[in-house]
This record gives sequence, C-alpha cells and structure tokens, in this order.
Amino acid sequence: MSNPSPKTVLDAREEAYAMPLEKIDVSQGHLYQNDVHWPYFERLRAEAPVHYCADSEFGPYWSVTRYNDIVTVDTNHEIYSSEPTITLRDPDEDFRLPMFIAMDPPKHDEQRKTVSPIVAPANLARLEGVIRERAGEILDALPIGETFNWVDKVSIELTTQMLATLFDFPWEDRRKLTRWSDVATADLNSGIVDSEEARRAELYECAAYFTNLWNQRVNNPAPGSDLISMLAHSDATRNMPPMEFLGNVILLIVGGNDTTRNSISGGVLALNQNPDQYQKLRENPALIESMVPEIIRWQTPLSYMRRTALQDTVLGGQNIKKGDKVLMWYVSGNRDESAIETPNAFIIDRARPRQHLSFGFGIHRCVGNRLAEMQLRIVWEEILKRFHKVEVVGEPERVFSSFVRGYSALPVRLHRA
Repeated sequence: MSNPSPKTVLDAREEAYAMPLEKIDVSQGHLYQNDVHWPYFERLRAEAPVHYCADSEFGPYWSVTRYNDIVTVDTNHEIYSSEPTITLRDPDEDFRLPMFIAMDPPKHDEQRKTVSPIVAPANLARLEGVIRERAGEILDALPIGETFNWVDKVSIELTTQMLATLFDFPWEDRRKLTRWSDVATADLNSGIVDSEEARRAELYECAAYFTNLWNQRVNNPAPGSDLISMLAHSDATRNMPPMEFLGNVILLIVGGNDTTRNSISGGVLALNQNPDQYQKLRENPALIESMVPEIIRWQTPLSYMRRTALQDTVLGGQNIKKGDKVLMWYVSGNRDESAIETPNAFIIDRARPRQHLSFGFGIHRCVGNRLAEMQLRIVWEEILKRFHKVEVVGEPERVFSSFVRGYSALPVRLHRA
C-alpha cells in the first residue's frame, strides 16, 4: 500500500517544500485522492520544471510541469513517442493492448481517421437533441431537497447513455461500459480491482462482448454509423488482432466516459467552492459557453500523458536519454502562472477560456473534445432551467489515481429555481 497521505493541504505544502527535490514523486495516487498534489507541482514548476524521479513504484521517469514545455513534448512525436503506452506503468509483455492513442504515425493517423466521423459537425448536430432529451430526463428524475450522489445519478448516467449511443450498445447493459472504464484505468490500491488477474478477467469479458457486436455488424451490407461498425468496415481497422481491437475499444470507452463524467462532477464542485462564480452564472447563463472550457481546465480529467524518448535530447536544460519515460503533467501545466493568468482561480468568463492542456496538442489532441464540450454545455443549460443551486453538502470522494482525476462520490442537494 502507499504511504499515509498528508492530513491537510498545509501539511502537504510543508512536506512538499521540506522534501529534497530529488525525492519528490508525483506519481503517488494518494496525493490526488486527497487533493494535495498542488504544492508539489508548484515547487517543481518553480525549481525543477523538467524533473527526474529516480525511484518510483513504476520506475524512473521525467516530469514536465510547465505549459510551454508540455506543448513542446506533445507536438514533437519524432522525438517523444506515444508507444508503447500513455501511462507510467509499462504494459505486461503477455497483456499488451495496442491502441491508436499509443501509436505513432502513420498507423495512428489511419486508425484515428476511422473513428473521427463520429464527432463530425453534422453528427454532433444530430446528437445534440439526443443529449438534451436525455439530460432533461435524468435531471427531472432527481429528488428535490434530499441528499444523493451526483456522480452516480447524473455524471455517470449521462455519459454512459451517450457512450451506449455511440457504440449502439445494448441499453440494458450500459453500466458495463462504466465498469470496464473504471477497471481499465484503476490503480490496484483504488479498491476497484484487487489484482492484475482480476483486471484481465474483466477486460477479457469486455473483449468477448464487443467481439460479439463486431461479428453482428462486420458483414452488414449497409454499415451503421456507430463506432463498432466504423471499425469493422474500415481498411485500417477491420483486420486488427484481438488485443488491438480490445485496446481501441478500451480507449474509446475511457475517452468517452471517464473524462466527461469527471468534468460534470468537477464543475458542480468548482461552482460550490466559488459561490461568486455561481452567482455570476445564474445572472448570466450565456456564460456557460466560456465556463465549459474553464471547468475542463480546472478539473483536468486526465492528470498526465506519457511519452517515451526515441533519442537522446535536451529539454529545459536537462539531458533526457533514449528510452526514458517523459510525463507531461497537464494538471500542472493548467496551473502554470507563467502561461495562464491567475491559474488557481476558477473564473467562468476568462478572456481566453480555451487556453488549457486538458485535450492535449498535436496529432493526439482529443478527438472527442467538441462532443465533451457539447455535453457539458447542454447539462448546464438544462440544470439552470430547473434548479437555483446544486448544493454540495459533503466532502467529495476522489479516486486513488495519478492518471484519472476523478470522483466516486459527490453528495449534493437540489434547490428549485
């Protein structure tokens, strides 16, 4: 198990600045579960913006913590490769899951192009009405004046319904998508899965389920517009080996589920922590347009992305060796004082609200970013029609993970408009 977590933010700040610089290891899940990672990144940005951690649970790695350095790494795939994985933990040799986010050109480009029509403008326009109808149904079914878990009743339910639509997935089984998403990214200390064997067993179940859907659709003379049909009928993906198929399915599940659902929860929390901004929103609902990217910056649903150096190189005055792991800490870059004005403030009417790293840059920029923004926009438009306030009435429960910045519970109470 991990070391005991700091008890308060003040304790964390003292620890972060008292610790020898070379001992800082920002990959520890408890820092994020307790929301006390901020002072460690603050110190790294100031004193060692390209920082080497020689000893972690996952081996040595570099942390890139400033906005501009992160953009440099993210847009230079000739030096910083996405293969073999985008997470700090190396894949097991006998359980590799290739996926296009963890590939370099040209294969990355061909596979990404296969699924990108799902978020083309015409399809987004078609989906908007579906999302609005479902968001309304979910919100109308919520209890008024009673405490309930917003994560489960709203954030998970809405994103899982959306994901089921994109896959044309059996409606009654849609919560399987949530479970597989959680299992795929879970830290073994999170309580979600207790061993790698248990994780594999559930992911093989996922593979069997989606293989059945594939087999139903692969020979359809009139291919559907769902993601499985797109993969099955594209020359770039129709002959994928089984583990690559599973890898891309997991990528699409996590990309369409974890990130949006945690931004929906994070937005409620941010507005409650900043009541002046909540009041500003109530007085001017048109600010939803700029609030949505501010929520995504503030939450940063995925803390980092990993690259692997393809050659010896220099970044920020540090000598990175071929084969080194390089982590772009989006969660730190989104709070970089040298790139973003007052980055620690939640401001829903920022002049440049889309100046953030949460979607990445370059060839791997999130393919579904406009869909994610649209879901958040519609949710908040529908919330403001119905409720004066979504009041947070207890402490949020965050997941144990340095990769996914997520919530397992957010107790709230609704007050009618």
